[in-house]
Amino acid sequence: MMAVASARLGLIDRLPPVRGRYGEGVALARLTWFRVGGPAEVLYQPADRDDLALFLAGRPAEVPLTVVGVGSNLLVRDGGVPGVVIRLGAAFATVRVDGTRVRAGAAALDASVAVAAREAGVSELEFLSGIPGTIGGALRMNAGAYGRELKDVLVVAEAFDSGGRPHQVGVPELGYSYRHSKAPEDWIFVAALLEGQPGEKDEIGRRMHDIAGARKATQPIKSRTGGSTFMNPSGLSGPGPKAWQLIEQAGCRGLRRGGAVVSEQHCNFLINEGSATAADLEQLGEEVRRRVRDTSGVELEWEIRRIGVPAAGVRP
Repeated sequence: MMAVASARLGLIDRLPPVRGRYGEGVALARLTWFRVGGPAEVLYQPADRDDLALFLAGRPAEVPLTVVGVGSNLLVRDGGVPGVVIRLGAAFATVRVDGTRVRAGAAALDASVAVAAREAGVSELEFLSGIPGTIGGALRMNAGAYGRELKDVLVVAEAFDSGGRPHQVGVPELGYSYRHSKAPEDWIFVAALLEGQPGEKDEIGRRMHDIAGARKATQPIKSRTGGSTFMNPSGLSGPGPKAWQLIEQAGCRGLRRGGAVVSEQHCNFLINEGSATAADLEQLGEEVRRRVRDTSGVELEWEIRRIGVPAAGVRP
């Protein structure tokens, strides 16, 4: 039973009318790549940007909001998520190309943006094909892969704040660094304008094929995983070992807890072998952090976003 059950009664009745959809007690495990976690107290799927803005302006200020995408880099705790979970749908997933500029909704898959750019002969966005998430998540964390980051191609990001007010900002205002932005926590990204360079479709396709091959060879992409678990402690271009090297040196490859295991293929990935709980995965990750700290003195930071509350009697 959800840890927030006592606060759940009547929440939908306190929310403003919308053209989108509300759902109560919706299972979030099916929406995440790990396939674990408890329900959303209320799940809201806005019909479009206007619907979202009106919801934000009209909802009770004390009701917490949590935004989720396709759940690729997300761990939902077993007790569920109190308040309203917002999941953007098809109205926020459009991708349009105009010259070398690509306008993408926040719910558009990173890979879909890369494909659209390839088909239009726009290069420099190939790296997005190696990021298993959405543009909204990429905007929030300055996602990157294969030597490139979102800040390298971003022109303008569009967002609503928690009061439904729109904002348009560029890279300087977002204060991007390695897997981090200074965007206010209450902002909900809704779209991005990206810019590439003219390119040959076949050459762009070859680079994307190489990225796909590298991912398949080095990452457990067919497993129930959440992608890279921890950030590299020295950033993309800094000196020093990567997170996976520190984890391997700490003897954590293949380490298990319940139904969760550190991937044998890439030890910066945690895997749900089928019976894991969110607590298994989180506690395994914390054990990895402890062992790395004890062996190297490095404090690994979670890259996977963890939301919600633990099940009753369970410590995160």
